[in-house]
Amino acid sequence: MLEDDGMSTLVADLIMEKLHEAGVARCYGIPGDTLNHICGSIRRSPIRWVHVRHEEAGAFAAAADAALTGELSMCAGSCGPGSLHFINGLMEAQRNRSPVICIASQIVREEIGFDFPQQVDFKAIFGGWTTFCEEVRTADHAEKLAVMAAQAAIFQRGVAVLILPSDVAAEHAKKIGHRVHRSYPVIRPADHELREIAAVLNDGGRVAIYAGAGCEGAHDQVVELARKLKAPVAYTSRAKSFVEYENPYAVGMTGVIGTRGGYQSVLKCDTLLLLGCGFAWRQFYPDDARILQIDIDGRNLGKRHPIQLGAVGDIGATVDALLPYLDEQEDGGFLAEMLQLKDKTAAKLNKPAHDPHVGKPMHPQFMIETIAKQADPDAVWAVDDGSAVVYTLRHVPATGQNRVLASLLHGTMAAGLASGLGAKSAFPDRQVIVIAGDGGLAMLMGDMITAVQERLPVKIAVLNNSSLGFVELEQRAEGMLPTYTDLENPDFSKVAAAIGYWSRRVEHGEELADAVKEWLAQPGPALLDVVVGRFELVMPPAIDPKAAVGMAIYGTRAVLSGRSSELIEMVEQNFVS
Repeated sequence: MLEDDGMSTLVADLIMEKLHEAGVARCYGIPGDTLNHICGSIRRSPIRWVHVRHEEAGAFAAAADAALTGELSMCAGSCGPGSLHFINGLMEAQRNRSPVICIASQIVREEIGFDFPQQVDFKAIFGGWTTFCEEVRTADHAEKLAVMAAQAAIFQRGVAVLILPSDVAAEHAKKIGHRVHRSYPVIRPADHELREIAAVLNDGGRVAIYAGAGCEGAHDQVVELARKLKAPVAYTSRAKSFVEYENPYAVGMTGVIGTRGGYQSVLKCDTLLLLGCGFAWRQFYPDDARILQIDIDGRNLGKRHPIQLGAVGDIGATVDALLPYLDEQEDGGFLAEMLQLKDKTAAKLNKPAHDPHVGKPMHPQFMIETIAKQADPDAVWAVDDGSAVVYTLRHVPATGQNRVLASLLHGTMAAGLASGLGAKSAFPDRQVIVIAGDGGLAMLMGDMITAVQERLPVKIAVLNNSSLGFVELEQRAEGMLPTYTDLENPDFSKVAAAIGYWSRRVEHGEELADAVKEWLAQPGPALLDVVVGRFELVMPPAIDPKAAVGMAIYGTRAVLSGRSSELIEMVEQNFVS
């Protein structure tokens, strides 16, 4: 029960009361001196405290929690170093438009400005890139600022930082009556804008749809739009979970980790319709096509490439309003061509995914495909950046119930495990599969203990190639010999066993299916240390001539440097079945 003397309430309690009313169900963090009153308040409140071992992991977990639930999540840290550790994970949340509030506790007010130990100017550090960042300077401001922070995070879908000096948290304040308001407006363009968009699409020739993460919740509208326009639907990696499933018009992702169906659909169209899509790499946009864009944030219109028409609106509501203005198209030739290309590419990409490579290093594609075959339809896949996310996105089919969480905008290492902890905290009854790179797992390996302490039975599969594999690939494409990418790993299965996990190491493809079955069946946290080939190539949908020259230069340098065995192993891994 929160402390209330009948006239006033402890500030820490008042803030927690308002944040719980705003939807906060869990708080991720590590206790510390300036956070003590907040921790005490959380203990008395309905909010669950999830005790992580590193604040960065706590922020990643909060970001994943918010991304999956759509509700406000929270992390809280002590002054100075404690809250500084949140920065990377909070940046992940901000880029992904996940509503997270961070309580950054601060030293007492009378010492601020005198270079007191652990004093940090949090406003200068967080204020430039979050949706809200303010300090609670008096007890009477606490309720209002807590509500403002929550509403900023919810309505602007981002990170709000509330800086709370420890002496303010310990004071009492009267309840004023401020509360968080929730509203669900339907936003779409005006009718005359819809008619303009329809006129271009009706005379659009070969029309392609490029769907982004803004299509979340608009699956049926996107499919009906594609049917009416006879348009292939390419999609970003972040949109895969929302538009790929039960979609006969889906042709795949584009970009470096995309496939030829999505890539060619975007480049060969006459008219490109961007739906909630902010894909950043300009070289993957067409040079001569007419481009239309619909986005909920008007600041995004034309940000990545010049467009002919732009409109602001929710994708679902906008497409519903647009459909009556569109003519039913009859020519499905472009769509059929792109679907055929998609199928042809899939057959090629899936070959190593079905090959156990007996007696040779395992294909990482085979690892992911084997896990995907046994995963629950509504599994959450929390995936590290780099090779792990490439193979997961290519080889885990969207079901309409499952979800892939990855650092696709911020591009940070080490988000996989921590995101899995947040996912399992939010959804204890859903299967949570962590695909961890060996480098990523090692960065925040201490939070493997969190899964044991907090009773979070995540399932971790380590893609163990003893290297920073994606970095090596980038270096080779630049014509370099791999530099500083070696990883001298422990036996992760033994590390996991020492912590309290069920664990197993798998070095041969023919053993993997049985190991996966046993791993997924464990009631508690479990880890598979899967040894895969180091020299697997991530093949893009089109070969950049510069990268091809770079690989040739790398090959020459490898031979001249006495590292020709790398070339031989690369050929065997990728081209010899």
